[in-house]
Amino acid sequence: MSVQLRFAARSDIGAVRKSNQDSGYAGPHLLVLADGMGGAAGGDTASSITVSTLASLDDVHQADDLLPLLRKAVTKAHEELTDLAGRDRSLKGMGTTCIAILRAGNKLGMVHIGDSRAYLLRGESLIQVTKDHTLVQYLLDHGQITPEEAENHPKKNVIMRALGDTEGEVELDESVREAVVGDRWLLCSDGLFGVVSNETIADTLLHCADLEKCANRLIELALAGGAPDNVTVVLADILDDRHLTNSTAPDTAPIIVGAAASRIPGTEERQESGADERNKKRRWPARLAVIIGFLVLAAGALFGGWFWTQSQYYVYEADGNVAIYRGVPQTLGPVELSHLEERSSLAIDDLTETAQRRLREPVTQPSRRDAERFVADLESQFLREQVMDESSPEPTDDSTEQESPPAQSDSGSQPEETSP
Repeated sequence: MSVQLRFAARSDIGAVRKSNQDSGYAGPHLLVLADGMGGAAGGDTASSITVSTLASLDDVHQADDLLPLLRKAVTKAHEELTDLAGRDRSLKGMGTTCIAILRAGNKLGMVHIGDSRAYLLRGESLIQVTKDHTLVQYLLDHGQITPEEAENHPKKNVIMRALGDTEGEVELDESVREAVVGDRWLLCSDGLFGVVSNETIADTLLHCADLEKCANRLIELALAGGAPDNVTVVLADILDDRHLTNSTAPDTAPIIVGAAASRIPGTEERQESGADERNKKRRWPARLAVIIGFLVLAAGALFGGWFWTQSQYYVYEADGNVAIYRGVPQTLGPVELSHLEERSSLAIDDLTETAQRRLREPVTQPSRRDAERFVADLESQFLREQVMDESSPEPTDDSTEQESPPAQSDSGSQPEETSP
């Protein structure tokens, strides 16, 4: 039996964020969702590069090639991100989640890293196919916290695996599944499931037949819940090719949403949110803002220049700890244009060598929120190393491997898998 995908995608900046760091792609053979992190510019760049790299796979392939192709493309994106961060100081610390599904005939190959999710609606049952790669999920799997404690854990958003955050081999969850006619797939960022309950998501997927209306409805539900983060959804229905006519055949023009929409040429951009479009028009390149600010100072508009500097932030060392400064790391004669805003409890000596190298010079951030998120990323790296060290058993003579966060696998009520 031959199958096809009918697909839709939608992304919204949300009610709080100043930029959309999510990116999504939907095409006749490929579905991708990436949720960027590491500051506005870094998050945009990370998710866009990942989606644009994977977009080239949207073509006909053999089933045996699904996972190798996905693995190669994701690794390429990861290497490009780490290389770019090494050359551009403003992008250091960026990373992204990634979920990608590639179809070959009636087989679906899927790779996953991070805390974005894939859900499958089969009949009236909603199945969470992916498992979050977060510190809280790791603690939950090892019995160190209860499900109730996990719901409101202060480190709920600390990610233990992502693309681009650190150099080294990418650790993906991989699977191959049957493309079952009647199934409905949902890929989404945490901007959706962090606000909208699984029960409401399931009810929406079940009762909203039209995919585009369904995507719009899910976005509306997230916005109604406050939408503290960007929210992106990618949807696909599995159709029986034998029952399709010219009038019922799905559109095959790819859809790109979020940050990647303006970065991938030769494809059709649809379903971009009005809020996101307005935000793009408001963006000012950071370098231009710096030049303008110092020109104002040089011209004698001291008050205006000082006001501008105090809207900037950077992360640097203070008394041996990681700290957030307000202002710019410059002086104007005897006047310091920055001051210490907050000193964290994270010691510089506790960071990885890579992170310590980053902080040998100030790491500028466009806002206080972005600076706090950068520090949180450093804390997550430290916590991840600490948890791994504490949970690793003492080596024995017959040990064959070290303990690490459990390999993610699908079990329970999830659909049947076959090995590639």
